[in-house]
Amino acid sequence: MSLLLSRFSSNIWCACYGVPRAFRVLLYSTQTLISSSSKDTLYERILTAGEHRGSIVPVLDQWVEEGRTFNEYDLKIKIKLLRNYKRFSHALQLSEWLRNKRYLHLSSPGDVAVQLDLVSKVHGLEEAEKYFSNIPDGLRTYHVYSALLNCYAYVKSVQKAETIMQKMRELGFLKISLPYNVMMDLYAKMGKREKLDALFQEMEERGMVHDKATSYIRLNSFVTASDIEGMEKLLMKIESDPLFTLHWNTYVIAATGYLKAGRVEKTLEMLKKSEQLCVCDGKRRRFAYGILLTIYASLARKDEVYRLWYLLKKMGKVNNKGYFRMISSLVKLDDIDGAETIFEEWESQCSSFDFQIPNLLINVYSKKGLLEKAEAFVKRAVERGGKEPPAGTWDHLATGYYKDNQMAKAVENMKKAISANPCGWKLNRVTLKACLEFLEKNGHVEAIEEFTRLLGEHGHFSYLPGENDIKENSARLKYLNKFSKLLSR
Repeated sequence: MSLLLSRFSSNIWCACYGVPRAFRVLLYSTQTLISSSSKDTLYERILTAGEHRGSIVPVLDQWVEEGRTFNEYDLKIKIKLLRNYKRFSHALQLSEWLRNKRYLHLSSPGDVAVQLDLVSKVHGLEEAEKYFSNIPDGLRTYHVYSALLNCYAYVKSVQKAETIMQKMRELGFLKISLPYNVMMDLYAKMGKREKLDALFQEMEERGMVHDKATSYIRLNSFVTASDIEGMEKLLMKIESDPLFTLHWNTYVIAATGYLKAGRVEKTLEMLKKSEQLCVCDGKRRRFAYGILLTIYASLARKDEVYRLWYLLKKMGKVNNKGYFRMISSLVKLDDIDGAETIFEEWESQCSSFDFQIPNLLINVYSKKGLLEKAEAFVKRAVERGGKEPPAGTWDHLATGYYKDNQMAKAVENMKKAISANPCGWKLNRVTLKACLEFLEKNGHVEAIEEFTRLLGEHGHFSYLPGENDIKENSARLKYLNKFSKLLSR
């Protein structure tokens, strides 16, 4: 569900920056064209540089040095594509390079809004606020204020978002539903149901038209609050509205609400209705089938999971996300043999190796105490993918060894997890605490110091001991006690 909400929020965000519907259609059709075209070598070079998370500026400079040309409008589309792929840093680099080389002048509010959003995503709110303060009054239109509102909503800064919303009221910018949808989506995520309802009431008092976004946000809010009666009333209203085109996602949201309430038959009814509406294009239908089979897995309906999997495969090659959903669903159903079979199928035909997929089986092997099998699977994945495992792989193994009371190996793997430079991975605190207690109990003071140093270097915890805290044994034990309290929060 979080993925569905994320995609839905991005639609609100796209519209907030004043991108016309026709241009959005062009944007997505262009994305497909560029991805399949061998002529667009600049974009291919940008993507290749992006795989290594490096700067794309040398790529751009080299393109110019080779005497190549480019179209400003085409590069603007590339910036939007990079944003769509969440490569915000590269999108900002491209935008700034264009301005620094005087190839692009931010002359429209839409361009300024995009730049503001990128600055916020890459450098944080403080820098975004500085950027906003330097925008000329003539360019501070509805689009720019909407961009700033979305920046605050993105990081869930309710108070600042409310301040901008009030400013937009005063400026007369609240004439359409988009800013309301951004705020209601934020309130829904923060569990502020009363404020969401008040904002919806304000929309009705202003006589504003409710779009699909408004209805879906409210429907999700009822699900989050486990308000089945409210959800059913809104669903009936949506179904009876001749101007509302029902979407498969409408019934997925309702199915999630019924599932949460333990109403299995109603959940199944909603899933069937959702599947009947899956008449969208191939890519979106694949996505829909993937979501549906994961919900069937939550209902322990293995036959339905496999049925949807075969439907999905009939549509052509399945991407990594599809395999991830299928294997994770089979793991949830404890169908490990089936998961291994699907994994081998993925391994034999995957063109882009994703460690998240073998991690599903590494995790389940570790949980079941099949640690030799888990270790062998890690080696196999490294050989196949040619990459070092991410933090999650080592974290799963460390937890498996901890539960098997092999603490020396648990410590060894936890150190690898700490050093793997995770992107937002949260280490298993129970296992980490157990490793530290094991080292302390056995007098491995230097190993404790190494652990704390690694934690600090790789940004896992903000509190680390100073030099004076680790000079005496009593200070070490005092710090370990503080650290244990931190882990138990």
